[in-house]
Amino acid sequence: MKAKKVTAFILSICLLVSAVGISAFASSDRWEPKNEEPFVFVHGLNGWGGSEGINGIIPYWGATTGDLMTYLQGEGYECYSASVGPMSSAWDRACELYAQIIGATVDYGVAHSKAYNHDRYGRTYYKALVPDWGELDENGKIQQIHLIGHSFGGTTIRLLIHLLTNGSPEEIAATSADDISGLFTGGKSDWVKSATTICTPHNSASVYYPLKALGLDIIVQTLSYIYAAIMGRSYANGRLVDFHLEQFGMTDVPGGEKADGLFESVSLALENKEDSCLYDLTPQGTVKLNSKLDISDDVYYFSYAFSTTSKSELFGIQYPNYDTNPIIMLTALAMGCLKFTDPDTGVEYSGSWLANDALVNTESAKYPLDEPHKDFDSGNIEKGVWQVMPVQRGDHGTAIGLFGDEEQTHSFYLELCQMLDSL
Repeated sequence: MKAKKVTAFILSICLLVSAVGISAFASSDRWEPKNEEPFVFVHGLNGWGGSEGINGIIPYWGATTGDLMTYLQGEGYECYSASVGPMSSAWDRACELYAQIIGATVDYGVAHSKAYNHDRYGRTYYKALVPDWGELDENGKIQQIHLIGHSFGGTTIRLLIHLLTNGSPEEIAATSADDISGLFTGGKSDWVKSATTICTPHNSASVYYPLKALGLDIIVQTLSYIYAAIMGRSYANGRLVDFHLEQFGMTDVPGGEKADGLFESVSLALENKEDSCLYDLTPQGTVKLNSKLDISDDVYYFSYAFSTTSKSELFGIQYPNYDTNPIIMLTALAMGCLKFTDPDTGVEYSGSWLANDALVNTESAKYPLDEPHKDFDSGNIEKGVWQVMPVQRGDHGTAIGLFGDEEQTHSFYLELCQMLDSL
């Protein structure tokens, strides 16, 4: 029990570093389960997947409310908790996620790896999470999956779907036809049934600016890479935690080659700072990503935003609710008070944009500003448009069960799976 409390505290800190419940449905009786497509859950910044040892102490999905994958599997749903680079860029994470689901060697791409001066290939996944993904069954129906991402995991699955649908012209131009990863050739929009993002900073977050003003963005990035490089050379890498940074030579490949020199690998990663989640989460990085991403007309999109703040009519600010995680309560207050216009995204932080989950502005989590969206209507669910779900009460960690109510957490995800399964 003590170990769980300590790890829960660590997860809270991870959520804080990530800064650079009511039911969503009136009734679940309307959903008729088919159990045809598996669910793949993707963690956020500084998170972990089901294959890592830390997940046995406190699972990322479910946190202090228990292992969510075990619960959902017990309800008859085929669910997997993927493990991708906790500090890696959306591109690198999408490549890792693709290889892990399909069972292949991670290919970061010829053009991408050359641009960011890291290795083209990562580890090999000999066992696929979904062995028949993208294949036709005996009835001629393609095996699809549902993707669910928390925080930066939502950005990861958006990029994965974009690449599956459109491919990468840069990678096609730089690679011979017999050597290119299937991820970069496109034409696979029908491999994904739905994408659900939870607390995802689609349009960055205002918490970035006070952190930048304090110089914490550079400090956090540098210390994070040093920590990853040290841990990545230890017995813990691949067992307790997994940093997935072998492309920079920072971590040992589990069961494979050893990492490069610590100083050289950390310097390489810092030199290529734009190839990291800490850049992708900045306003500049978010604008750059959103300009490249297109929504797929063949996929159902859903987004959940959380709010842990309430409006003060007197002062015109948002203040944190009493049940906000105390470790991130200060950021909730700061985000609820900051009023300005973001020079990069053009977002005016005032009014409804002050509400937040202590790390992500509630409005930012609803949908990418340049993509089609509408409020969720259970009688008219469309492909190729963001169905914006009702705002949920809770902070960034509550969304995955951290210090949340077990019954509410289970109900939220069970009803989500039931709804997605009925599409």
